[in-house]
Amino acid sequence: MPIARLNDLSLYYERAGTGPRLLFISGTGGDLRNKPNVFDGPLGQAFDVLAYDQRGLGQSDKPATDYNMADYADDAAALMTAIGWDRAHVIGVSFGGMVAQELALRHPERVERLVLACTSPGGAGGASFPFHEIEDLKGEARARHMLPISDTRMDAAWAEANPERFAQALAMSSADPFAHEPGRAEGAHRQLEARRHHDTWDRLPQIRIPTLVAGGSFDGIALPETLTRLAERIPEAELQFFKGGHMFMVQDRTSGPAMIEFLTREA
Repeated sequence: MPIARLNDLSLYYERAGTGPRLLFISGTGGDLRNKPNVFDGPLGQAFDVLAYDQRGLGQSDKPATDYNMADYADDAAALMTAIGWDRAHVIGVSFGGMVAQELALRHPERVERLVLACTSPGGAGGASFPFHEIEDLKGEARARHMLPISDTRMDAAWAEANPERFAQALAMSSADPFAHEPGRAEGAHRQLEARRHHDTWDRLPQIRIPTLVAGGSFDGIALPETLTRLAERIPEAELQFFKGGHMFMVQDRTSGPAMIEFLTREA
């Protein structure tokens, strides 16, 4: 099992593929044991991809301390060092996009090109959906609450008109085969606490890395207007929307090629 030992923290990671280096930072509750993941899509065919379970999640350590966004960014930089990477392209998705913002601000020399997907700047720029407020909802109850927010097309009328697709989406969103692992709930809680305090808004103009902000037109978690403000705040950032909700990278097959084109574009 590939483990990177970073001082007092051990992170589980996976690496596969050939091509330019790409660090992929996953979202809230990310766990590489959940399939499919980044290695199963077009990004895995175009890059030398490094992905990992963040602190508190999956098969990585879950230290019993408070976490903050700087910790997550420093973890990403330390992981790159541990495997011998000085620089890489970076894609951050949802919570991972928040981490990627901090990484670009704290360690700009490590990031070649940056994709911020379905995420937010926090602060005056606007936050993503407050998951810490529904932490008590589990399983199907949580899925029923979040489906029409994750994709605003999936409202009550859609669910009634598409019972089989709704049932399938509900089952997929409810499943958590690792829910009862020791430390899992505590680690997830600490991630949500770090997430609720995310705020890069005032520092975003310092990012001078070529950046693409990407999102789904029907995302109720990272709102299109929030993504627009994020792109406008980063100098010369590009903004692109795709046909989908918070899971637009799965829903719209043009999103992967668009990210690949951006990341491999000649300067």
